[in-house]
Amino acid sequence: VPICFQLFKNVAERGKWGERLMESHIHYREGRLDEAYVTYALLAELGYEVAQSNAAFLLDKGDVSLFPEPDTYVRALMYWGRAAAQGYSAAQVKLGDYHYYGLGTPVDYEMAATHYRLASEQQHNAQAMFNLGYMHEQGLGMTQDIHLAKRCYDMAAETSADAKVPVALALMKLTLFFSMKYLQESHWSELLLLFNLDKSLGPNWDLYLITMLVGLLGMVVYFRRPQLP
Repeated sequence: VPICFQLFKNVAERGKWGERLMESHIHYREGRLDEAYVTYALLAELGYEVAQSNAAFLLDKGDVSLFPEPDTYVRALMYWGRAAAQGYSAAQVKLGDYHYYGLGTPVDYEMAATHYRLASEQQHNAQAMFNLGYMHEQGLGMTQDIHLAKRCYDMAAETSADAKVPVALALMKLTLFFSMKYLQESHWSELLLLFNLDKSLGPNWDLYLITMLVGLLGMVVYFRRPQLP
């Protein structure tokens, strides 16, 4: 049944009204963003996944001047939801982002994790795997689990080559976090004081660490580059 439905949908979308998609694209290229949005919104109501995603994208980027900002995110969330329901994995990730950051909806880490998990398991989206790994690492919307975090990071690296560098940095940070936890459980209070990063650098210490790791990685790449003859 799903295959038949998809085939009928593909045929229906090739109808004459599909030409309006090209109109929307022309409006977008010429900078008439509000007109592009209105046309995409019309086609979105007809069930075009591309139109739903593009309408959400324009709203998400703040390119539409027709609505106040709070209403813009609410509408974008609606279109992302419709596109995700048609199997677009990037839209599923966007739904997770909106619930994670509280855009157009209250912050809900559990719902964010649910959307990331759907995009990860059903559509093998590397970004969703990475985000889910971070939530496991931090214990956001779920019980903190370092081992599951590593598994998600590894899956992201295996799924997409573009994820290898961010995953490498995340795993380095995860190793430091695991070492700190080991010191804490071993009651090495003297050494633990040296690693009490929440007090010394604040709750966003992981951002400072990532910056440092990026710098170190850049130095490694620089010194390992092929030398000129």
